[in-house]
Amino acid sequence: MLQAGDCPLPAPPYAPDAVKSGKWKRLKTMVHWSPFVVSFRKRYPWVQLAGHAGNFKAGDYGKILKKYCECEHQCLESLMNDLLLRPYVPGYHGVVDKDGDSYNQMDDLLSEFDSPSIMDCKMGVRTYLEEELTKAREKPKLRKDMYEKMIAVDPNAPTQEEHEQKAVLKPRYMQWRETLSSTATLGFRIEGIRKADGSCSTSFKKTRLKEEVMEALEDFVDNNRNILRNYLTRLKELRTALEGSEFFNTHEVVGSSLLFVHDKSELAKVWMIDFGKTVLLPDHETLNHRVAWVEGNREDGYLWGMDNLINIISQMVEG
Repeated sequence: MLQAGDCPLPAPPYAPDAVKSGKWKRLKTMVHWSPFVVSFRKRYPWVQLAGHAGNFKAGDYGKILKKYCECEHQCLESLMNDLLLRPYVPGYHGVVDKDGDSYNQMDDLLSEFDSPSIMDCKMGVRTYLEEELTKAREKPKLRKDMYEKMIAVDPNAPTQEEHEQKAVLKPRYMQWRETLSSTATLGFRIEGIRKADGSCSTSFKKTRLKEEVMEALEDFVDNNRNILRNYLTRLKELRTALEGSEFFNTHEVVGSSLLFVHDKSELAKVWMIDFGKTVLLPDHETLNHRVAWVEGNREDGYLWGMDNLINIISQMVEG
């Protein structure tokens, strides 16, 4: 979510030993997919050092600074004028410069929660734009790093030729990667979970089955049905807003997430975040967001994933 790339996040030099070890390692992983973890700075003031990754910083009280992205800037500005979706995205406050870099400034979505638990769900059937596939094919290049990533997950995934080359082409890797998780089977995948007790997990790359997703969700809410009901209500309201939104219907929404946040008071909310790959369609075209993706139709499967997520939580609430 944060697109922090491979930048290492050093432990703060002044942090206590406990922080330098377990807690820091868990939160170091967390900040790669959730800039809103910076909201924990009151409890873990050292987490601001995660800003060394270069992608986000703590802003003034109640604000998050995320490394400037023109695409996300345009989307957030448009969303501030979308009466249907505005309640379901971070409030946006334009571009600010800090320490020689530009940032998109948005509301800290965790500010109203007390020791919240957070989950990030990546929505849709793919996390790459069609143009990314096209560009990768125009300049095919064997990637040894992607081969290494592939065999680390499944040593049998590469073909015999790929094993011999010890490399794969980027389009092949991109498409293979999406088949591993519930992105392919359900139209969404859990990116990461950070619970109020400090535990953090991002080990969902091979979570494909509905039952596995249910197990992760039950653990996330500690089997609290009231929290699930509150999430379900919010998701249904968001789905209705999406179906009526001109912004949503005229954009290819790829790599965007739903951020789930709740605390012990059972306050539970969901927001849409991450619009760095949300692209306006040409010539007033529209998308259904439920139709199966075939290369060329630009469908993203966002609503199909939303339908499946709602059905899963409904079953959990009823069960």
